[in-house]
Amino acid sequence: MRTQLRSTGTRPQRFSPALHILAAMLVLLPAGLLTPLPLLRPAMAQEAPSSPPKAGYVVLERASVPVQQLLTGRAVARSATQLRPRVGGEITAILYTPGAQVEAGTPLFTIDPLTYRAALASAEASLARASADLKAAETSYGRVSALRGSSASQAALDIAETDLLKAQAGLAEAESGVDLARAQLDWTTIRAPITGIVGVAQVSVGDLVTQGQAQALAEIVQVDPVLVDLSEPYQTRLAIEARAERGEIELITPELVLVLDGGRRIAGQAALVSSAATVSSSTGTRTLRFEVLNPGGMIAPGMFVQAELTLARQQAILVPQRATQRERDGRLSAWIAVDGKVTKRYLTETGTWEAAWIVQAGLEPGDWLLLDGINTMREGREITPVPVTIDAQGVVRDLAPATAGGAGN
Repeated sequence: MRTQLRSTGTRPQRFSPALHILAAMLVLLPAGLLTPLPLLRPAMAQEAPSSPPKAGYVVLERASVPVQQLLTGRAVARSATQLRPRVGGEITAILYTPGAQVEAGTPLFTIDPLTYRAALASAEASLARASADLKAAETSYGRVSALRGSSASQAALDIAETDLLKAQAGLAEAESGVDLARAQLDWTTIRAPITGIVGVAQVSVGDLVTQGQAQALAEIVQVDPVLVDLSEPYQTRLAIEARAERGEIELITPELVLVLDGGRRIAGQAALVSSAATVSSSTGTRTLRFEVLNPGGMIAPGMFVQAELTLARQQAILVPQRATQRERDGRLSAWIAVDGKVTKRYLTETGTWEAAWIVQAGLEPGDWLLLDGINTMREGREITPVPVTIDAQGVVRDLAPATAGGAGN
């Protein structure tokens, strides 16, 4: 007998082949691997807030800053002498090396002295003769004076007195002749009149020279010390003196630092010699002359030089230029950290010193000046201040841990 199944109205559920395969794999896995998977973190879960960004700072201090003028000028020889012969004759020797430093009195040239030795001997003979004539005249005058009124007439006495005066004059003339002859003999050796560097000789051994000739034998230039003439804007000097009268700065003895080509600096060896009494109508400057020690001859006459002339000192805060911004209205600004937040300060500057602004108002000693990220700062932003250092070239470096540990604000 065939039994008929009655339909229930529900179709049997069918599974895909992939599900059958997955079920078979789960059955075959070891039981230890069937551990619950960790719950996934909700995608929209809120993360923990990040700490404020770090920003390097330096603590501002008041410093003594020089008030300077940057001037230009030229070096001038303190003395330059051209050597010319005082007697004529033949050059017999050149006794120096061109370009050498010589002391005053050093022999440089010799002229043949033969004729001048003979002239000195002749002058000395004339002096001896004049001395004998004077002695004879004195004896004659004494004899006539003793016989006056008895056997000697007044006329004889007058003649004896005249002869005595002539003899005295002759002796004086002979003495002068000896002095001149001795001097001319000495002048046959031409010596350096000053200490300095002697140039190349313009004559050779065997050349004939004459007294006071137009051509110099050589030139000596004194370069230690050397003179430096600087052009100073007179209005700048007046402005500095006006600030001193208001008590803003303190005038000091002028200090000069010369800056040569290549950056070499010469300091602490200058003294003001003179300042011009008039001001140029075309440039508004006046000339200051300084005497500068120049032991190595580094400063040559005629050389162009730059100079830093310090006239006064002032108390001010130095703010690195890299820590400042120029606002659209021209004001200078900087950012400081106060209680972990950023705030802007507007500065009043009076110039620059090295790589920093000289600030008279807007900041106070002890302020934390921010150096990092100043272009992205905004008022009230929270930061984490980190102490740093900055050198004269504007390079920022972190402080050592032992140094940084004591910072606070």
